[in-house]
Amino acid sequence: MRLLIYGFGPYRQFSDNITAKIIGSLSKRPGLNIKVFPVRFQRRQFIETIELYRPDCILGLGQSTRRRIDIESRARNCRRDGRTKPARAIFKDKPKWLMTTLELKSGRQAARSDNAGDYVCNYSMYVMLDHIASRKLDIPFGFVHIPYNYHRRKARRFVQDVLLQCYGVADRINAEKTKAHFAGE
Repeated sequence: MRLLIYGFGPYRQFSDNITAKIIGSLSKRPGLNIKVFPVRFQRRQFIETIELYRPDCILGLGQSTRRRIDIESRARNCRRDGRTKPARAIFKDKPKWLMTTLELKSGRQAARSDNAGDYVCNYSMYVMLDHIASRKLDIPFGFVHIPYNYHRRKARRFVQDVLLQCYGVADRINAEKTKAHFAGE
């Protein structure tokens, strides 16, 4: 079972990124692959990571200026290169929205969100979800936004709980694949 968790490095006025700090503090586990991306609109970095690790499940983390932890439910085919620049489509002739495919429980600390913004977090989500769908890959994908000033220990505990959910989902998928494989023989 392979799980990919990713976050991002510093950007704009933020000299560090809470997602990189959380990811860096996670205990090593077999099958847990960690990636901290530079904050760039670069499709290749996201696709190559999926192809390199071939994960059974993907969890993305993004830093936000919101007040709460948000579990994102969809990515929008939209990006904005700067605050004053106009928004534009990531891909022409693609759906306006792509839904995340990893059902995560929010608990008391988090809420559901249907707006991942139009910056690199949303871009990574849309690019990865599009790649997964176009290649017909069976990879559940989820994304969580964490406020930049959130208490780090609480955020880390939240992410660890979400990772346990991811492991449970991936285990169920692998069991179903194994069962289907043996049923076909």
